[in-house]
Amino acid sequence: MGKQKRKEGTKNNFIFGKKNYKFMLIGLGIIALGFILMAGGGSDDPNVFDESIFSWRRIRLAPTLVLIGFGIQIYAILLNPNKNNNSKS
Repeated sequence: MGKQKRKEGTKNNFIFGKKNYKFMLIGLGIIALGFILMAGGGSDDPNVFDESIFSWRRIRLAPTLVLIGFGIQIYAILLNPNKNNNSKS
């Protein structure tokens, strides 16, 4: 009987809800996309300068995507998954 009460008491209570995890995965995807867009642009020969490291994609777009991804992560952490449930009670 004691084991049964402990099993009932230790119900799986996750900190975040399904909506939180969905936003976290979206944020991680956007951060990964930003880092992928930042990659590359180097030259195999150290005597040859390659202008592609200063492209708009690597200087503006990729860091912006990374920052947006971090913003989505912060939103996902601070999002209250039980907000609708509490207001209806």
